[in-house]
Amino acid sequence: MDDAERVCQDLGQRVIELRKKRGLTQQQLAERLGIDPRDLRRVESGDNVTVRMLVRLAKALVVPIGDLFVAPKVRDARRPGRPRKVTED
Repeated sequence: MDDAERVCQDLGQRVIELRKKRGLTQQQLAERLGIDPRDLRRVESGDNVTVRMLVRLAKALVVPIGDLFVAPKVRDARRPGRPRKVTED
């Protein structure tokens, strides 16, 4: 899997995560986006998306567009209560 495929897969997982966090079904989010639920399933499965769709997803999920790209390890590191690893050079 190349970097672009990995980004698309991560994006799809992040969309699923945010959709569920908002208590939305695929049907409901698809309606907010004005797309067919099959197209949303493709996004969530890691298919390539347009910049226009990224903007629409961010608005529909009520998040800054950058939040769609937060890597799992970075998100985990930001969680409150988790100690941060500090290294000395």
